[in-house]
Amino acid sequence: MTNQLILIIEDDIEIVRILQAYFERDGFRTIAATDPLTGLAHHQRLKPDLVVLDVKMPKMDGYETLAALRRTDDTPVIMVTALAEDLDKLQALRLGADDYVVKPFNPLEVVARARAILRRARGGGQSAVLRAGRLSIDTEAHIVLVDAEPLAVTLTEFRLLAHMVRSPNRVFERSELIDACLPEGEAMNRTVDSHMSNLRRKLTTAGLPALLVGVRGVGYRLDVSHG
Repeated sequence: MTNQLILIIEDDIEIVRILQAYFERDGFRTIAATDPLTGLAHHQRLKPDLVVLDVKMPKMDGYETLAALRRTDDTPVIMVTALAEDLDKLQALRLGADDYVVKPFNPLEVVARARAILRRARGGGQSAVLRAGRLSIDTEAHIVLVDAEPLAVTLTEFRLLAHMVRSPNRVFERSELIDACLPEGEAMNRTVDSHMSNLRRKLTTAGLPALLVGVRGVGYRLDVSHG
């Protein structure tokens, strides 16, 4: 039994009931909110392990709710949307979502994606601190530091950065990054690009503007000479 807590923010009561039933059958605890403000209050009070967040809700949509979450916390988030357009998915990723599913969905798939994300969040193996110049990554505590100062990153950004730090200066193809860090999502190059854009912005703000380098037509590498 996992006993991890899933927060479901969704205004469709029937979908809430279905998701709760499937998550609880798989050993998770659940808490639900049918409006974003209640959901944010639950998140602040209960500190769930993962959030399932609907996009289309009255008064405050899922994108606004996700942005509010990301201002203070890096809890993994799976967005649920009726919009299948790539731009809508990329919008969620740009704001810090870790994954997304499109309605109508198979609830078993949602649970499987949540379990995969949480498995990576827990990590495995021996405790290790990875270093690349001024950057250090604690793979067990899931902490990224620049000059000993914490850098707030999402779970997906953490996975991408940790994977690349293990082989600094090597060029990683987008397809490899998808396989290693985003296997529960749809394999789109633009998905990686969106996460990398967010990560580069955060590294630049932290004083590492040239650490993450895009290699045209191929992928990305970490230039540790600028780290």
